[in-house]
Amino acid sequence: MEPKGPPSVLVIRGGAIGDFILTLPAIRLIRKSIPGCHLEVLGYPGIVDLAVKAGLAEAARNLEHRTMAALFARAAAIDEGLAEYLRGFNLVVSYLYDPDGHFRGSLERVGVKTLVECPHRVEAGKGHAAAQLARPLERLAMYLDEGDLRAALFPQQRGTNGGRRRVAMHPGSGSKSKNWPLANWLEVGRRIAEREDCELVVITGEAEAERGVTAEIAEAWQGLRYEAWEGVWLPELADRLGTCGLFLGHDSGISHLAAACEVPCVLLFGPTEPDLWAPPQAGVRVLRAPEGDLAQVEVAEVLAEAGLR
Repeated sequence: MEPKGPPSVLVIRGGAIGDFILTLPAIRLIRKSIPGCHLEVLGYPGIVDLAVKAGLAEAARNLEHRTMAALFARAAAIDEGLAEYLRGFNLVVSYLYDPDGHFRGSLERVGVKTLVECPHRVEAGKGHAAAQLARPLERLAMYLDEGDLRAALFPQQRGTNGGRRRVAMHPGSGSKSKNWPLANWLEVGRRIAEREDCELVVITGEAEAERGVTAEIAEAWQGLRYEAWEGVWLPELADRLGTCGLFLGHDSGISHLAAACEVPCVLLFGPTEPDLWAPPQAGVRVLRAPEGDLAQVEVAEVLAEAGLR
């Protein structure tokens, strides 16, 4: 089926939460450069819904659907419904890892006319991750400027919460090496919960539950006044983060979401490079660990950087 109506674009992006959010400026650039286009995103459930939440995509589809596997095998039979769906786009932008070219060959076989292949990973020394992810679009005369790189993706209007500042903290990330010791987070949370001018929120997900972090927090903070946001669907979490006046976290996808929601952030970076990976939005302050070792960062330093000492 040949594309009809307004120009249609499909962006295919796997990866974790932070990887996807870092790709949103590129997706917004496509929309800005092709006025009136119909744009869909193919990726992992829950994560790709953020593109719809941000108003950058009309629909999001599951990259893990059973019919997708054939696209990655040489000369495999491709579901006709999937083939018709892919042919319906004027432009396909793919961030998938395709070292053997099987995916590219499959798209050619089903009749996709224009494919732009983008890197699924970024490299040190070549600029910020979001800028690198948008750079392949320059072959289509689409250029990401500094303002678009730093702009909020989920603008929010915050209430005053009765004059008390809601402080959210996420004590995890996708890698244990990027995490500040939990005992320090427990102490920071206790200090915040005891303040009369603050409301404490702790955000946890599947990774924290599997590592026992969620249970440890609940046990350590018995009797403290705080909210627990556990396993919240990401678009809903974006709305909730919009009520916060401060976010504390690591180099993580949830930190990228908070920054994209215009929440002032204090982020602890250990072994990873903030010039490459820190959220590019305004209002983000990075506390870099000495020698990349987060265990050397003191509780007092974090409270001082957050203005909570």
